[in-house]
Amino acid sequence: MESPKEYSNGEITIVWKQQLCEHSGNCVRGLPEVFRAKVRPWIEVRKAGSDEIVEQIKKCPSGALSYYYNKK
Repeated sequence: MESPKEYSNGEITIVWKQQLCEHSGNCVRGLPEVFRAKVRPWIEVRKAGSDEIVEQIKKCPSGALSYYYNKK
């Protein structure tokens, strides 16, 4: 089983669990500047605000994307 990958902008960290991903495309369609299917690394967390990213992650049907707030 592959380890989750993490991407941070300093305020939040996005966690991606590849083995859970259903490739629904919700993330890519919702925030294409952050979730870029054909680029590596495919998540560029600095391309949108944390609140906008959190709202998009909540739309992930598989639970492959999650997030946590970093301690300040």
